[in-house]
This record gives sequence, C-alpha cells and structure tokens, in this order.
Amino acid sequence: MFKELYRRLTDPFKRSIRNKLILTMTLVAVLPVIVITAVAAENARSSMEAEIKDTNRVNMNWASVYLGEQFTRMNNIIYSIQISDELHQYLALTQEAPAFSRFDEQKAVFNMLNSVYYSAGNYVFGVELYLKEQDTLFTFNSMDYRIQRVTDIPEAYQELFTEHRDFTIRNDPKDSSKFHMTRSMNRFEDQAQIGAISLEIKWAEFNQTLELLDSRGDYTVYIGDNLGHPIYQPNPSIQPSDEALKLLAETKDNAGFIRTAKEYIFYHDIEPSGLRVIKIVPDHVINESALETMKYGLVVGGMAAVVSVALAALVAWRTSKPIVRLANAMKGIQLIKDRKVERSGRVDEIGLLEKNLHGMASRIREHIRDNYMMNLEKQTAELKALQSQIHPHFLQNTLQMIGGMVYSQKPADSYKVIRALSEMFRYIVRAPDGLVPLQSELDQLEHYMLIQKQRFASRLEYKLEIHGEIRECYIPKLSLQPIVENAFLHGLENKPGEWKLGIEVDADPEGVVTIQICDNGVGIEPEKLTEMQSRLERIKRQTDRVWSSGTSIGLLNAASRMVMHFGADYGIRMESEYGQGTRVIVRIPCKTGGDS
Repeated sequence: MFKELYRRLTDPFKRSIRNKLILTMTLVAVLPVIVITAVAAENARSSMEAEIKDTNRVNMNWASVYLGEQFTRMNNIIYSIQISDELHQYLALTQEAPAFSRFDEQKAVFNMLNSVYYSAGNYVFGVELYLKEQDTLFTFNSMDYRIQRVTDIPEAYQELFTEHRDFTIRNDPKDSSKFHMTRSMNRFEDQAQIGAISLEIKWAEFNQTLELLDSRGDYTVYIGDNLGHPIYQPNPSIQPSDEALKLLAETKDNAGFIRTAKEYIFYHDIEPSGLRVIKIVPDHVINESALETMKYGLVVGGMAAVVSVALAALVAWRTSKPIVRLANAMKGIQLIKDRKVERSGRVDEIGLLEKNLHGMASRIREHIRDNYMMNLEKQTAELKALQSQIHPHFLQNTLQMIGGMVYSQKPADSYKVIRALSEMFRYIVRAPDGLVPLQSELDQLEHYMLIQKQRFASRLEYKLEIHGEIRECYIPKLSLQPIVENAFLHGLENKPGEWKLGIEVDADPEGVVTIQICDNGVGIEPEKLTEMQSRLERIKRQTDRVWSSGTSIGLLNAASRMVMHFGADYGIRMESEYGQGTRVIVRIPCKTGGDS
C-alpha cells in the first residue's frame, strides 16, 4: 500500500523534467520562508520561556516571604497565649487549690483568650486552648465560647500528641474554607507535651497573594504540604497532574523550578509553616507567542509560495518546452515495429538530436530484429533437444533391469516396468513443449519412481503428498524430473543404508503452489551450496537464455524456464545440510492456464 502510494507521488516527477523544475523552484522559494518562520517562532518561544522563568522565580520569592509573614503573625498570636501570665498562673495551681481559686484562674484564662480573639483580626475564626494534665478545653469563637472538661485527647489534637509533633496545619473537616493551625505546649524541664493552642483561620486571608500569582486565570496556584499535595487551592477546577505531584515529592530544595513535557512547575517553601506555595504554568501559555509568530509567518509564506509556484510554472514551461517536444518525438519511436513519427522541423540543437535519434532508432530496430530471431531459433531448438532426451545411464540401467526381470520375476512385474518406461517416452514425445498440467508432471514422476523402486527394492522409501486443489495449475514440461534425478545422482547413490525421498505439494488459497522435494542423502558441501544458490539467484536476473549443462535437462534449466514463464517472483531455491540431506523448493503460480 505504502509502496504504491509512494510510486504515485513520485512518478510525475520521475517522468517529467518540467515537473522537476516546478518542484525545485517552488522549494527554493518556499523553504527559506519556512525555515525563517520556524526559527522566529522558536526564538519567540525561547524568549517567552526565559521571561516566564525569571518573572515567576521573583514572584514566587516575594509571595513566599509575604505568606511567611502572615504565618509568623499567626504564630505570634499563639506565642502570646503561651507566655501570658494568666495561663502560667492557671498551670501553677495544684490539685489542693481551693475551687474558687481555680474558678478565678479559669476565668482569667478565658478573658485572655477573648482578648486575643478580638485583637487577632477578621481572618481568625476562633481560638482553642487544650490542657492535657488539667483535662480542660477552652473554646472561644464567634459562635461559641465555653470551658469544658475532657477526659480523652480531642480528635483535633490526636495527630499532634500521637506523633509527638510541635506544629500542625490541617483543613477543617466540615468547612474547606478554614484550617486549624495548632502548636504544642511543652514543659520546660522535660519537654513533655502538656497542652496545645489552636487557631481557626480563614484561607481567604491568602487569596490576594495567590491571585497575584495567577494573573491570567489559567495557571494552577495553590498552597501544598511538603510533598506538593494541595492543602488550599483557590481554583480547584484546575488540578496538578500526577507527574507534577511525583516530581514535587522528590524535590529537596527550598525553592526551584521543574520542567515537564506539558508544564512549568515553580515552588517555594513558606517559612515557618512547613508548607509550600506552588505555581504550575501550562506549556500552551509559552507556545501562544510562538504560534502568533508562526501564524503571520505562514500567511507571508503562503503568499510567497503562490507567487513562487506561478513563476516556477511559467519559467519551467518555457524552459522545458523544446525538451518535452523532443521527448514526445522519442515516444513515437518503436524499436520493434515501424511507425511513422512526425518531426518538429527545428533546425537548432534539438532538431539535430531529433534527426540523429530517428536514424539511430532505424538501425537499432534492424539489428534487434535480426538478433532476436537468431536467439529465438537457437533457444527453441536447444530447449526441444533437451526435452526430448532421457538420461542415458537411467535408460541403460532400466533396460538391463527389465532383462533381468524377464528371467527372475513374474511377467506382470516386468510389464509394469515396461509400461512405466513407455508412458515416460509417450509423455516426452507427445506432451506439448510449453506448460503442462502439474498433475501430468507428477504422474511422470510416479512412472519414474516406480522404475526406481523396482531397481532399489526395499532400500528406497518414497512418499508423495498433495494438499489443496491443483487441477488448474501448470508447470513447464519436465521441470520436476531433473530435480528428482539429481537427488539420486548426487545425494542418495553415495549414501549407505536406507534412502528416503519425499515430495510434498501445497496449493494455498492465494494461488501459489509450493513443491518441496526432500532426500536424506549426503547433502551438499557449504561452498558448492553457496555457488548453486548464487546461480539460482542470477537466473532471476537473466531470463533471456536457457541454462544448459551437458546433455540433460538440469536443475538450472528447470529454474530458468520457470522464471521465463512466470517471472522473477517464482522459480527454485535450494537448502541443504552436509551429511543430512537436501531440500529443493519449487514455487509457481496457480491458474496460469496452458499458454506457453
């Protein structure tokens, strides 16, 4: 399919110098425009990429600093609670302290949390203080304020105490617009965790900063954990890819840039939160500028191409017109048949070429006719002479065998051999000299093998197998017998012990017949096998002669005739392993008819 398409595309240029000129001049005009456009587009893309890298590195740096200041301010709120006198006085109470003293200190702590809450700003939703040893939880927010006794660690503080962490940031499980910033309280003497302070904060506090990083609206900007997984994302419709998350998890630097096939990933740690601000720029943002440049370049290039094609066609037409006329005159010359060709009547170099060409063609035509007739008569005579012979040694051995059988065996056995030999002669003399039915050729082999079986008795094992329909298959006359004779002469006669010879015919549905002739003889030496295979290949390139060898129809003769009848795609090939045997594969088409 691809070869046929390639042939159809290239044939107009192979056969016409005018088309070649048009194509060449078009390419000369169009290629520079394409190259310049591509270079300009790549330069625009590179410049845009460098600008985006530099700009985003700077923006990510100041954004991380600003976000870090915001988290520091929140940390300061927590620290102000930790160092408050009210909290220390409450923690200093002993179990024996009177109830009214404990109540007064709790109220003082509660008032301190109230003061902190209202002074923190609108972004703080609530404040919680959990004291583990006192089993007390202080809660103060816009909706609720209470002091409650808890016997177990509240769920919100489980991660902090279970993993012995000093600091956690986790989203509110009920409201994704808020998060809890929690810090552990440790005893100075042994650093044991005695409690925790948690701020309930609006994520919206960071929106302004994140929106400045997403100036176009089609970037992915979010705050993530130390592995890059999103914790807060203003625009959750655009999620980071799996590849981006994998690469972010592998990074160890505080800040940097990662390039993937489709994204530019910028990241920067937010101190002292342990989080990261991450920005992902899609590849198409950078390519847009290059596409704009390429679009205008293509418009200019297209106009230049149209003009170039028109000029190329005009120049090529005028330049190639006399050459095309001479080529048309050459088409009228027939080297086999005489045909009158009208000449152009030009008196310049083209006219001189035309005059000499017609004279030369006339002389070549006469020479070809004489040489063709001589070769045809020679080949026909040679082929008929070879086809009319049977190997003299085979005939002599067969007659001697028949003479011995007359005295030693039944008349019926002798008659079988005589009849087989008679059928072989009748086939050689009466069958047409061109193509014969494949079945007739196999019947000829059966007669030949009957005589050989009689000669060599139980020493020879012979088998013929036919697969598929071969009634409409034809083959050159006496093509298979020379191959079988070679098997006896060069393979089996020099081998001691049992002889085996098999013929397998396989006709496939696509119209190709494969005939395999195998023996278990002595095989062929590698050097001789290589030489024979080379000669069989050369036959496919030299179909104008019949390969003769001595006084018999040899393997090369049979191969040559098959190529002459069916073409170079068919013929004979040989395989052999020295000491093991030989295989000859014959490949012919089926449904060729009986035309010779």
